[in-house]
Amino acid sequence: MAKYVHALHLKKYRLRHGAFLVEGGKSVLELLSSGLQTERVFTTAEFAGKLPAGLPAGLVEVLSEDELTRLGTLANNNTALAIARLPAELPLALTATSGLLLALDEVRDPGNLGTLIRLADWYGLPGVVLSETCADPWAPKTVAATMGSFTRVPIWQRDLPTWLGSLPAGQPVFGADLHGDNVHRLTLRPQGVLVMGSESHGLTPAVEACLTQRLHIPGRGQAESLNVAISGAILLDNFFRHG
Repeated sequence: MAKYVHALHLKKYRLRHGAFLVEGGKSVLELLSSGLQTERVFTTAEFAGKLPAGLPAGLVEVLSEDELTRLGTLANNNTALAIARLPAELPLALTATSGLLLALDEVRDPGNLGTLIRLADWYGLPGVVLSETCADPWAPKTVAATMGSFTRVPIWQRDLPTWLGSLPAGQPVFGADLHGDNVHRLTLRPQGVLVMGSESHGLTPAVEACLTQRLHIPGRGQAESLNVAISGAILLDNFFRHG
């Protein structure tokens, strides 16, 4: 079993086995209360009492803190680690009433990706569309950064320019741009797609060509740029400010 868990540290084995790791007590409890399928739970004796009652026999194995830490990717884990099945992909369709989808273009930092998935959960977005060059949404660091939102937010991976180009006519595609419209002066409706680019390069040219409106967050200080997750939070808040 240890060999299997260690294999799931790597993307190619997560895809091969159709499974991923969930680390830390809070995330494991979120998993167990969700609709996702859980293969196995490893826990310390101290944390075992916090697991839900009535779990299937054989699902839970109690380990020492050292054994649990050696299994996972965390520097220290004194609570729990679980193996979950990758969720089946839901249909991806954008209609006039489906709301605002978040799309991410080459966001390669798992912490930023996880935070953006958590933001999608906070604002009740119908899901997040990732370019094929984003960080893996099922990597342990990404899952941990979602703080449990991985159980609630549908994720799709697509060739973004192709997918954006296939959207129904009239669907707005918003993107962050230093030369865009001042977002504080707009009344935005949460419908269409908001695209956020990579931490260092912004949107790729092919994705940028799909935008119907560019949005700018005005600043007053000397910082050159904002972290992509912070930018995403500010822009999303402006979409829902007038709701």
